[in-house]
Amino acid sequence: MSEHAAKTILITGCSSGIGYCVASGLQQRGYRVFATARRAESVDKLIAEGFESLQLDLDDSQSIQQAIDEILRRTGGELYAVFNNGAFGLPGAVEDLSRDAIRAQFETNFFGWLELTNLLLPVMRRQGYGRIIKNSSVLGFVAMPFRGAYNSSKFAIEGLSDTLRLELKGTNIHVSLVEPGPILSRFRTNALTAMQKHIDMENSVHSERYQAVLTRLNKEGPAVPFTLPPEAVLKKVIHALESRNPKARYYVTFPTYLFGYLKRMLPTKTLDKLLRLASN
Repeated sequence: MSEHAAKTILITGCSSGIGYCVASGLQQRGYRVFATARRAESVDKLIAEGFESLQLDLDDSQSIQQAIDEILRRTGGELYAVFNNGAFGLPGAVEDLSRDAIRAQFETNFFGWLELTNLLLPVMRRQGYGRIIKNSSVLGFVAMPFRGAYNSSKFAIEGLSDTLRLELKGTNIHVSLVEPGPILSRFRTNALTAMQKHIDMENSVHSERYQAVLTRLNKEGPAVPFTLPPEAVLKKVIHALESRNPKARYYVTFPTYLFGYLKRMLPTKTLDKLLRLASN
């Protein structure tokens, strides 16, 4: 594997937050970063800042295919790694989720990632190496109330990634999950938009609770304790890219470490009580 080939990575969701930070950090580290974003104006901004950027809408199969075709054209058909990061959160009680709402959550957070990864796997198999990194969440292994759509999409990503890791054993293609917890980003802003679009808050039995959710989403600065900057995720992505034996899972924030431990140690009823308290 050439040094050039070892330094190419496709990242989704680079308009802000974790994706932007990881793209910047890896580019400074010498990687050839293909920083993709859903909106054309985000791509233009990234290009103006010196990134090699393309439009990639995870909800659109044609957009995914076109982005991959162009990236492989530029690299001569090789790509070392992909960081599946582009996603959004849809707050809301499970009983307020329509089929269309949960479908919208999964189109971006699950089906887009699956399609993108499966299009790149033949490339990685042909070249004999590769790294597949997926940005999951502490909510990929513990559930919190009023986050059912997002919980479900991340639980699904975890199951898919575990299966893929088993299936790729012996191929020199490694699959890693990053499980951040609270990170400073535009995630809450995007979640607020999704909630207003898909949840009928006024006519819900949970209307009073939704006022608290809206307060949290509108809060300036960190909304919860132990929030870290996105550079904390960058550190884990670098290890997943450069370690000879990358981990299957990378915890990032204190809540991830804490709930990872508690999930293994506590009875379900006790863990449920703590998760309800943490949610409040």
